[in-house]
Amino acid sequence: MASCLLVFFFFRRRRVVLSQPRQLPPGPAALPLVGNMHQLIWNKPAVFRWIHRLLKELDTDIMCLRLGVTHVIAVTCPEIACEVVRKNDKVLASRPTTLASESFSLGYKGTIVTPHGEQWSKMRKILTSEVLAPSMEEKLHHIRKEEYDHLVRYINNTCTSCPSNLVDVRHVAQHFCGNMIRRLVLGRRYFNSGPLVASSTNGPGPDEVAHVAALFTLLNYLYSFCVSDYFPVLQGLDLEGHETASKNVMKTLNRLHDPIIQERIRERSTLHNGGQKKEACRDFLDVLVSLDDANGQPLLSVDEIRAQIVEMMYATIDNPSNAVEWALAEMANMPEVMQKATDELDAVVGKDRLVQEFDISQLNYLKACIREAFRIHPYHAFNPPHVAMADTNVAGYTIPKGSHVILSRMGLGRNPKIWDEPLEFRPNRHLNTTDVLLHEPGLRFISFSSGRRGCPGISLGTSVTMMLFARMLQGFTWTKPHGVESICLEESSSGALALAQPLVLQAKPRLSAHIYI
Repeated sequence: MASCLLVFFFFRRRRVVLSQPRQLPPGPAALPLVGNMHQLIWNKPAVFRWIHRLLKELDTDIMCLRLGVTHVIAVTCPEIACEVVRKNDKVLASRPTTLASESFSLGYKGTIVTPHGEQWSKMRKILTSEVLAPSMEEKLHHIRKEEYDHLVRYINNTCTSCPSNLVDVRHVAQHFCGNMIRRLVLGRRYFNSGPLVASSTNGPGPDEVAHVAALFTLLNYLYSFCVSDYFPVLQGLDLEGHETASKNVMKTLNRLHDPIIQERIRERSTLHNGGQKKEACRDFLDVLVSLDDANGQPLLSVDEIRAQIVEMMYATIDNPSNAVEWALAEMANMPEVMQKATDELDAVVGKDRLVQEFDISQLNYLKACIREAFRIHPYHAFNPPHVAMADTNVAGYTIPKGSHVILSRMGLGRNPKIWDEPLEFRPNRHLNTTDVLLHEPGLRFISFSSGRRGCPGISLGTSVTMMLFARMLQGFTWTKPHGVESICLEESSSGALALAQPLVLQAKPRLSAHIYI
């Protein structure tokens, strides 16, 4: 009798538990079928500002929206963010399938946006063990050094040839990043100039301008809350112009990349058929083309190479250029911060040589300035979404299978519960360690992604960002243009957090003339 009663109460309790609704994170009321999509549409293009307003109104660090049948979970708390990328990393390791991500990855042939599975594992392993291996980074040091030197010559030529010494910082920073990643990936700064002339002070040509513009357009359309991604029945109608924009981006990138890729593939084939061994890899494209499978055949298809090259390009171009532009904008309004940074450069490096990568470890104040720029001024408000491959729990809430979890760079870096006076630019807040790093392990802000889908190029990204910043500060004195009382720090009204207007400053050389030759 007692056994029967126990069985009865067990199953009764189990029915009660199973019948209880799943406890989703808090969020606004949703309509049948469409969820919160109508509100999202009203708040385009800066959807992220609407999401952060809701988080503030609800006084929560985790919130659930429903877009069609998809739950989108926004997170602005470091502890919860760590749960996402560490404790629940395995189950949240996928990516959503969207119109833009499929187009930009040539059907998910790359790494960053490819959903979890064999293809992602294959490409991720190649990226970490071959392309971005420490040995390869060291091997390509001479290329990075040439681009650092070219940067100084180009700025010097620009400011000395202009009567008012005005320099468009955004133009300089973005095209430095464009030059750098083209050299590292494709082995050339210019698309149609033949052999690169290391001493050149030329700026970008039409193809290079089109290339950088296409990469930033890609970044602005990737995971941009396109309505048809949540309602696939609308795909093909191109109601928001995303399909046309995506096609135009890939048309430009394929036009510029494909001839170089095909040339390298032919070169590899010629060497292979002739029984010759290829010389040491000259750039990342050489690495991708030279990989063989167990049978001696090319490990990667042409589309896999094309997709990975596009990803390496757009993964490198936005964060360094945006952080340096914002840092200089903030510092132009704070001469004491600018002076402290140049004093550190003079003390560590001096004025008789240009700063080098090996100096970075000692430039803690400069790194603190860049950390502060990453904290307050990320280019994107959100990290790429993590997709739940099964039901899971985060912060005590149920995250249903298929949910998109987005970590807010903006919300983490500006969280008043974490940061004192979060909107003020205060580099000193990061000087609590003997070795300041650009990445933030505790996820109090995000500079480089963490976890299973984290950024494998932290070392390279740190070098490129810091050398751009350090060379600009060491080589030139940056001040507000005549008649400008204060640099406007207004953010763009679009889907990105860039300055509303490109930063233009006066630049004057501060080193001996022979340094710039």
